[in-house]
Amino acid sequence: MAASRTSLILVACGALVAAAALYAVIDLRGSPIVRDAAAQQAGDPAPEQRGVDLDRQTVTLSGTQVDALTIEPIEQRSFRVTKDAVGAIAYNENLLVQVFTPYAGRIIETSVNIGDQVKAGTPLFTIDSPDLLQQESNLLATAGVLDLQNRALSRVRQLLKTGGGPQRDVDQATSDQQTAEGNYKAARDAVRIFGKTDAEIDRVIAERRVDSTLVIRSPVDGQVTARNAAPGLYVQPGNAPAPLTLANLSLKWMVANVTETDAPLFQRGQPVEVRVVAFPERTFRGRITTLGASIDPNSHRRMVRSEIEDPEHLLLPGMLATFSIDVRPPVTSAAMKLDGVVREGDGTMSVWVTRDRYVFERRTVKTGLVEAGRRQILEGVAAGELAVTSGAIFLSNKLANAASS
Repeated sequence: MAASRTSLILVACGALVAAAALYAVIDLRGSPIVRDAAAQQAGDPAPEQRGVDLDRQTVTLSGTQVDALTIEPIEQRSFRVTKDAVGAIAYNENLLVQVFTPYAGRIIETSVNIGDQVKAGTPLFTIDSPDLLQQESNLLATAGVLDLQNRALSRVRQLLKTGGGPQRDVDQATSDQQTAEGNYKAARDAVRIFGKTDAEIDRVIAERRVDSTLVIRSPVDGQVTARNAAPGLYVQPGNAPAPLTLANLSLKWMVANVTETDAPLFQRGQPVEVRVVAFPERTFRGRITTLGASIDPNSHRRMVRSEIEDPEHLLLPGMLATFSIDVRPPVTSAAMKLDGVVREGDGTMSVWVTRDRYVFERRTVKTGLVEAGRRQILEGVAAGELAVTSGAIFLSNKLANAASS
């Protein structure tokens, strides 16, 4: 029994000694000396190795400092070769319709206002037309003559059957009836030209009452973009300004003036991408349709006009717009995130590359295009090399401070 108690005491003492040793190890590993030794075994350079080498343009960091950086392989990326310019949105004048009255008259009523959407056949305004009044009066007269000639022809035919009249009278009555019928049809067609339907014409004849009001209807689907019509205004065919102007808004124009040096890069049919300040997240697409025939001698710019698809009618004439045009096929080259390329004090562009993630070398690079948060690297580094993509400015400042001290 005493031996068992002694064994338990020895085991407990052994456990206490082991715990004390483990604590000492943990405590020692937390000290700078042991931590540096462990870091050296993991690849972290010793304190005396850290610092700046101006001759080699390198900076050596500790593991803690490296953790604050983002290091990624340099990408191989395709970049679009584009030209940007500024223009303005306008109505597509090829889809712009000026609505004139086909006959002179005084406006009685207007049915639409600026901004209204209309369909083909929608009443726009009504005029009191003296020309229509004259044609309807002529229609009533020809209808009366035709009715009279129809009765006369029926009468002489009846007389001929009973032997009470000669054939000559029948022939003359037939000729007169045919002439009256032709005049009636011509008068009817003349009224129909004013936009009256057959039902309306029949009503005029049946009621023997003329209606001089002429309804002007929309010839196309579109939006009212200008209105000069007002009750009491006397309008005539073709006299500017048009009472109403309609526009199809599904296609807009964007008109820009590009510099003389860029003018040869633009061709008809090239696709364009358009952005406006009002809708920064939207991209509108279209194609170049018209190029100016000459260079403006004052501004030395060329007009470039594009048709832009706008099915939701978001683009308003007068909006400023920026557009990009692909002028050459895409090019493939090394690419870096924007934060990974540092503009130095002397204006050069630099990238920090590394092989072991502790020693960082500054490379002077030649940059090119920028697209989707990436900058094209033309010279200085190659795709696949490890480079700092976040925190590169820290390394440049560290090297600059060492150079100035």
